[in-house]
Amino acid sequence: MFDFLHGYDVLGAFWMTVKLTVLSAVGSLVWGTLLAAMRVSPVPMMRGFGTLYVNIVRNIPLTIIILFTSLGLADIFRVTLGASDFKVQGFRLAILGLIAYTAAFVCEAIRSGINTVPVGQAEAARAIGLNFSQTLRLIVLPQAFRAVIGPLANVLIALTKNTTVAAAIGVAEAATLMKTMIENEAQTLAIGAVFALGFVILTLPVGLILGWLGKRLAVKR
Repeated sequence: MFDFLHGYDVLGAFWMTVKLTVLSAVGSLVWGTLLAAMRVSPVPMMRGFGTLYVNIVRNIPLTIIILFTSLGLADIFRVTLGASDFKVQGFRLAILGLIAYTAAFVCEAIRSGINTVPVGQAEAARAIGLNFSQTLRLIVLPQAFRAVIGPLANVLIALTKNTTVAAAIGVAEAATLMKTMIENEAQTLAIGAVFALGFVILTLPVGLILGWLGKRLAVKR
């Protein structure tokens, strides 16, 4: 039944998808947290930059961002991110594009969590001498992260599926291999079912585990 899989590195393609997801998720969490801090910052310039970035990036299709990292950064501005090999360069540029896009959604998820923290706690922190960054790091963000595990899980699942866009710049992940197999084999439905199942296996446990964790760590108010 699955003879059409012979000669194709399906596991390797999904492993590439996993690497894209994990590295992009870490980068998006870091950059998204910084953007969220900017959006609630008392400094107007930082607040304006965070707001402008999120509103612009969220409304640009991911395909355009990924293509810009390849055609714009690499071909025009010669940004290679330290990679001499074309495949490695494409992989790194795809991660950069995914981080730039996904961080906007991470930012909004974290900002919604920040808004759930009572204002009185921040005022109390300032009253005992903590500055803005200390208040955010020690008081607000720990509670905000606990409140948004569920929304962040949804962003992570969306990121896993969005890695298929990396095929546009030649990154050999799952969608790239699926396209190649469909072109070479007369088993379109079977191939589609195999890759759909692969993405379900990647995303379903993540959603269930993080959903359970979100309920477990939810801040009781």
